[in-house]
Amino acid sequence: MKLYYAPGACSIGIHILLEEIGLPYDLERVNLQQGEQYKPAYTAVNPKSKVPSLVRDDGSVLTEYPAIAWWLANTNPSAGLLPQDADRQARVLELTDYAVSTIHMQGFARQFRPANFTPSAADEETVKARGKEIAEKGFAILDKALAGKDYAVEAFSFADTAIFYVSFWAKRIGIVLPPAVAAHFERMTARPSVQRVLQQEGLA
Repeated sequence: MKLYYAPGACSIGIHILLEEIGLPYDLERVNLQQGEQYKPAYTAVNPKSKVPSLVRDDGSVLTEYPAIAWWLANTNPSAGLLPQDADRQARVLELTDYAVSTIHMQGFARQFRPANFTPSAADEETVKARGKEIAEKGFAILDKALAGKDYAVEAFSFADTAIFYVSFWAKRIGIVLPPAVAAHFERMTARPSVQRVLQQEGLA
C-alpha cells in the first residue's frame, strides 16, 4: 500500500491507522502549499486534488477519509479498528462523519480557506469567525460523546483518529478543547502509533 499525505493534514488519521495495523506501506508526500495536488502527477492518482489517497496492493485507489478508514478496518480485523456489533459500528461511523463532514469541512475549512466560502474578500473574517463557531460547537458535542470514556466508542476505533486530527488542528490554531476532548487528545498523543506518525511527518 501507499499513502499519499500532507504533514498535519487530515491524512494524519489514516497514517495512524496504517501504523496501528502494522503492515508494510509506503508514504508519498504531497506539498499542498506548492500546489502539487493540482499537478498531473497527483491528479492521475486522485483527480479530486486532495489527501488522503490510498493506493492498494492491486493498484486501485481509495479516496475520502471514512471510506479508507472503513476499508482498512474491515480488511484488517485483528487490528481492532471497528467494533463487532452493529450498534457500536454505527456510533463509530456517526462520530467519524461528524468530525470529517462538519467540524473539518464546515468549521475548519472556513477558517483555513475562507475565500472558498465567499466571493468578497471583505467578508473573509466573518467567514472565519463562523467557522470557529461551528468547530467549537462540534467540540462541545464531541465532549459529551467522550465524557467518562477513554475512547469514542469505549475501545479504540477509527473514529478516534478522526477526532484526533480535528483536535490537533484546534491545538495548532489556539481553539481551547473542552475537558473530555482535551483528555482524549492527550490519550491519543501517548499512543505509540501516534508518536511514530508525528515523528515521520515532522510534527513531534
